[in-house]
Amino acid sequence: MPNMSLNKVPMPEQEPDVRNRNFKEVALGYTEEMAVEEAKRCLNCKHKPCVSGCPVNVKIPEFISLIAEGRFEEAYLKIKETNNLPAICGRVCPQETQCEKFCVRGKKGEPVGIGRLERFAADWYMAHNDPETPDIPKNNKKVAVIGSGPAGLTCAADLAKLGYSVTIFEAFHTPGGVLMYGIPEFRLPKELVQREIDTVRKLGVEIKTNMVIGKSITIDELKEEGYEAIFVGTGAGLPNFMGIPGENLNGVYSANEFLTRINLMKAYLYPETDTPVKVGRNVAVIGGGNVAMDAARSAKRLGAENVYIVYRRSEAEMPARLEEIHHAKEEGIIFKLLTNPVRILGTEDGWVKGMECIEMELGEPDQSGRRRPIPKKGSEHVIDVETVIIAIGQSPNPLIKSTTPGLKTHEWGGIIVDEETGATSIPGVYAGGDAVTGAATVILAMGAGKKAAAAIDQYLKNKNA
Repeated sequence: MPNMSLNKVPMPEQEPDVRNRNFKEVALGYTEEMAVEEAKRCLNCKHKPCVSGCPVNVKIPEFISLIAEGRFEEAYLKIKETNNLPAICGRVCPQETQCEKFCVRGKKGEPVGIGRLERFAADWYMAHNDPETPDIPKNNKKVAVIGSGPAGLTCAADLAKLGYSVTIFEAFHTPGGVLMYGIPEFRLPKELVQREIDTVRKLGVEIKTNMVIGKSITIDELKEEGYEAIFVGTGAGLPNFMGIPGENLNGVYSANEFLTRINLMKAYLYPETDTPVKVGRNVAVIGGGNVAMDAARSAKRLGAENVYIVYRRSEAEMPARLEEIHHAKEEGIIFKLLTNPVRILGTEDGWVKGMECIEMELGEPDQSGRRRPIPKKGSEHVIDVETVIIAIGQSPNPLIKSTTPGLKTHEWGGIIVDEETGATSIPGVYAGGDAVTGAATVILAMGAGKKAAAAIDQYLKNKNA
């Protein structure tokens, strides 16, 4: 019998006042019984509207039907046919604007919890199985993938399944890209990320760490070493700043640095680990996206008493996921909306002591489609803070552009590609993910990696025909 409840099966979570003091995962996941109950809410629509909202075309009704029947392993394998990182996607995909947005059940109630069920299937499989080593015949063609974030991992896995010898070159000491340095442990456990990466390694993909392409070796040199095609998935690791006075004071972080110290370098375990991170009693995070929420919630967990999200528009315009905003509020994060920083104030010895802000009001929509914030005269005021974290977006690192002659990029740094294939201005070189679009979502980067893998396969087949 289908479950015609208008509401999703609730997700078990740590209590807010408990979780805001630790870095353990907030959402605890479904039990088998919960998963089956939620899966039975799916109507198994013939036209599958949910699939159209998924950038990697997961066979959603099929895997959910298998969960409803208690066939959990088969459900996982069904997801894996198109998605190489299901445990990650089940946690960090913005399902509400993708697959679940098109769910028929969402017209009169809540959509089916597709992300929750994907997470369940992946977690269940990991708890009951070790990654398999498939026997894939090799075609003796070498492909290089630069960057081991979601775009690079997806591209590498898809190419390896087709028989290519794939090597990933990663600048950091640990693979995973933004999955490791950007997203906090309480949203995406790092052990889980490494287990997902192990499944990619099992396909025969070699991962070389501490390789900064453009410094250690250039793209032209990779070609000379026999790589017949190259995929650039280097992400967007260059932080944007506001350009206001006081941004160079001690106690001002880019969200990139702040989160990298905490996530990749495990600063939250200091002094057990070597990397500290200094957080004052009062912290301001500038921005309204997922990164701002991650930074604010991390600062709270590191002991800050008052953590402010300072955002120049209203909550309705915030780009962060509704779930992230909801969790932040539950955890005691203070939202200072329609507020824009003007300058950061410092002590005589160069440390942050406050931030001058001005109130805003919303005018007509701008190019982004959101109402444009306009300063209110005479509304200047100071917030007392010791730490400021700037989370207003990131751009692609210019290193590859500056060391690769002939590679065309936008003025803001994104690599120019053919939208359908990911092909760049250099034959045999492809790109995708945040290196092309600027900072976006994990699943969109994976979709770009998938497209590029198919295009590289076609390119090499035609080249060698």
